Amino acid sequence: MKLIVTGATGLVGSEVIRLALRNPAVTSVVAIARKPVLAPANVGSESQTSKLQSVVLESWTSPYPESVIRHVKDADACIWALAVTPSQSKDMDFADVTTICYDYTMNGLTNMAAHASKPFRFIYTSGVTVERDQEKTLPFLSEYRLMRGRVENAILDFAKQHGDQGVEVTVAKPGGIESPGRDAISAPFTTMLETFGHTPTVHLSELAAAMIDQCLHGITKDPLWGEDLVEIGQRALSPEDYLK
Repeated sequence: MKLIVTGATGLVGSEVIRLALRNPAVTSVVAIARKPVLAPANVGSESQTSKLQSVVLESWTSPYPESVIRHVKDADACIWALAVTPSQSKDMDFADVTTICYDYTMNGLTNMAAHASKPFRFIYTSGVTVERDQEKTLPFLSEYRLMRGRVENAILDFAKQHGDQGVEVTVAKPGGIESPGRDAISAPFTTMLETFGHTPTVHLSELAAAMIDQCLHGITKDPLWGEDLVEIGQRALSPEDYLK
């Protein structure tokens, strides 16, 4: 499988790359970013770092240039892990947040689907608090959560419109993400996440492995909630695969 990864330098994207390089079923990993992407230092001896192709994209809202298209061509799947987090958004103009979260994503999906293999599986990394129902009144981060919900809706609509072209999509909606080296998720935050009715936390490696598994073996449902990601990720990972 040829896999595209965006957000490759972030928490989730870098773990997707690490596990994809370790997975013999993934033959090529195309990391699209604003700057060159190196293989993670903790990949492990079993991996094939030569599978990683770093592709620099300067304009994320324009048609992709030929220098990028030739790497995207014949890709089997994409894990889109590029977005502005809620905490980051507080210090940004919301129009810029929307451009990164919505416009970058839809432009990317459009460009990739036009040149990728069929089927082409696209997995969007979102979160449990993101709301698709645009009529809902939300008690906190309303503008942000509804905007991210519009992204999810647009991705699903794109797949419906291009289903005959083999475009398949799903959205991963974890709660808190646990990872070595990060502060533990606080009890109050966990309690808040539990109010959404799904497994409140997922290990970073399980999240990444679950999305890779869906790319490899087919999308099983939408959305993928925390409990789905934990179950699929644990099944896909061996103990030595977990990020230590």
